[in-house]
Amino acid sequence: MGERETWTTEEFGISHEGAVGVLLADGSVPAPAHFDTGSGPHVQSTSQWSVYDGRFPRVPRAAALRAVCSCGWAGPEHRLDWEAIGEQELAEAADDEADACVRDWDGHTTAVEATTVPLPDSLTALLERLEEEIDQLAKTSPVAAVRAARRTQITAERAGYWAARATRQDLNAVEAAAALGLDEDAARKELARFGHWSPYSG
Repeated sequence: MGERETWTTEEFGISHEGAVGVLLADGSVPAPAHFDTGSGPHVQSTSQWSVYDGRFPRVPRAAALRAVCSCGWAGPEHRLDWEAIGEQELAEAADDEADACVRDWDGHTTAVEATTVPLPDSLTALLERLEEEIDQLAKTSPVAAVRAARRTQITAERAGYWAARATRQDLNAVEAAAALGLDEDAARKELARFGHWSPYSG
């Protein structure tokens, strides 16, 4: 896959990395586009949706855009009207369709969050209050805010140690990943980080 603009959330990271995907007229997904930069043997590869305008050799023209996610989810198609686009740059002419893809992916991550293990309202409120307090502290004493953030990190790691080990005993990899809204690899690494074991152990 060539380089392209992607989006992530702080909580789910690359487990749900979104992007604008391209569909051709036959419903297929095009291969990455390659461009010779003229600087030696290096050939730039990209899957950025805006290059698929059919104006370059071996770069097909997009028929529709849709949101895609690294988890395998794909959003609805947003068809491109090439009669209306004409000679405009695709990046500008299809900006509304690309924005619609972002909104579709936002809806997807909201749906993912709804399937994760719920947190008590009191704890959610406490975490939000803690963040607000540290933000306020940073306005008068940034270094104190750094210390507070560090103490928060230490507290989280200490509290997460036994929680991670209990989770390892109670849930299999698939169940833990679903509860956290992560893919299995990311969930394994996160539990290993908190539980202080190698993510590559059995």
